[in-house]
Order: sequence, then structure tokens, then C-alpha cells
Amino acid sequence: MNWKRFVLHYLEMIVAMFAGMFLLGLVTGRWDLGPELGYLVMATNMSIGMAVVMRLRGHSWPRTLEMCAAMYAPALVAFPLFWAGVLDDHGLMMTTHVIMFPLMLAVMLLRRDEYAHAHH
Repeated sequence: MNWKRFVLHYLEMIVAMFAGMFLLGLVTGRWDLGPELGYLVMATNMSIGMAVVMRLRGHSWPRTLEMCAAMYAPALVAFPLFWAGVLDDHGLMMTTHVIMFPLMLAVMLLRRDEYAHAHH
């Protein structure tokens, strides 16, 4: 397995995720949505950035959607903690973002061969 390519792809996904979050956030960041909906909009912005890069790199829709799911899955853990009062607004955002990175890595490890070689 080409670990260099694998790590490069992981870093590309992080850059694409942040690009989507910041660029699309210029529009959506002005909306007062509350913590939960705000997170879901941010996850959508990140997913759009990643999906664009993945599709341009030749990844299939199923692989692209798997990676995008890693943006939303942290809500399954963090939202109930927020609703129970264990997390405040800041804790909700921190927890979801901390969970997101290992989930992206887990998706990639599940499909090592997909992410360890260059796509066109």
C-alpha cells in the first residue's frame, strides 16, 4: 500500500473540508441557526468541499458519500450530550469536530486501496 498517497489524500480531504467550511460559511455563517442546525449547515459546507475534490479526483459517488457521512455522524454522539446539558454550544462544536477526523480516517482505512493510489 502506498502510505504516502494515503496520507496525502487524508490531508487533501481536510483542506477541502476547511475550504468548503470557510468559503460557503461566508454565506451561511450570517444565518442565526442555533447550535444543532448550525452544525448541520457547517457539515454540509464541509461535505460540499470534500465532494467537489473527490469527484474531480475520480472517486465514485458511493465513496464520496461515505466520506461526507463522516461529517454528519458526530451529531449522533454529540447532539444527545448537548440536549442532556453535558455539552454547551462550544462543547458541541468541539466534540463534533474532534470526532470527525478519526471518522474520516476510519472511512479511508476501510477502503485503503481506494485511497492509497492516485485517481484521475
